[in-house]
Amino acid sequence: MERGVQRWVVDISEWDPSPHDFSSALSLLPPLEQSSVTRFVQMEDRKRALVSRLLQYALAHQVLAIPFHEIIINRTLEGKPYLECGHACLDFPNFNFNASHHGDYVAIASEPLCLVGVDIVSVVIPQKETPIEFVKNFSSCFSSFEWDNILNAGTSDDILTEFYRYWCLKEAYVKAIGSSIAYGLDKVEFHHSCWTSISVNIEGKLMREWRFWLLELGKGHLVSIARGHPRSATESYMRTLKQAEFGEEEYQTALHLPNAGFVSRTVEQLVTVLQKARDPLNHL
Repeated sequence: MERGVQRWVVDISEWDPSPHDFSSALSLLPPLEQSSVTRFVQMEDRKRALVSRLLQYALAHQVLAIPFHEIIINRTLEGKPYLECGHACLDFPNFNFNASHHGDYVAIASEPLCLVGVDIVSVVIPQKETPIEFVKNFSSCFSSFEWDNILNAGTSDDILTEFYRYWCLKEAYVKAIGSSIAYGLDKVEFHHSCWTSISVNIEGKLMREWRFWLLELGKGHLVSIARGHPRSATESYMRTLKQAEFGEEEYQTALHLPNAGFVSRTVEQLVTVLQKARDPLNHL
């Protein structure tokens, strides 16, 4: 099942497309996906949205070998993307994926059985308020334990980074279960040892069926991965999964699969993959 554990990342700061190149890449997507990209006004937001979708289609094609025209990606009411794969995903009991973008990076992560959530944050210094003033806007999202750790992290820059570390992990968890609601995040409490061996308590209970990783991407960006049990999915997302219950041995094997390192992709590579997938006869 290890082949189902994929981690891809694109640095979009290195992509400055001409209007023609952008339109050409956009045209690879189905019409509904195109409109979900062009609804953004700012070009940087359009780039992030486009690359996120290119990653999703390229992943489905390369990992699952689904013919391009058979790839169907829908979204739950909460906005979580999912693959309608039918017979194409027989190699994996519960293949699912998640994407994230912030700042210079766009990333995607997939799992063969467990739920997966990924979140990127750019540790940006606020422009109109101090770091402490900024983080205090989110105090209700943290437990008293987490909040004490944030405020006592050291300098104002240390406080800001600590805030983003916790926030990144919480977002990955929320995205893994398919929720769009931030309410109750203070009940999702993270513990760690120097930001390794990360665990989560939910309403005071240690959740042993979840694992987390927090990594540095570079240029002041952090990325987190959440891996957990399908039974934790929201109702709408659970309906998209092939299976929610597994035997303990099968689940533990999936939970402890190696966490693959992020592989760097370029937009040009993704475009080439999808062009060949869409028009295979023109690339022989």
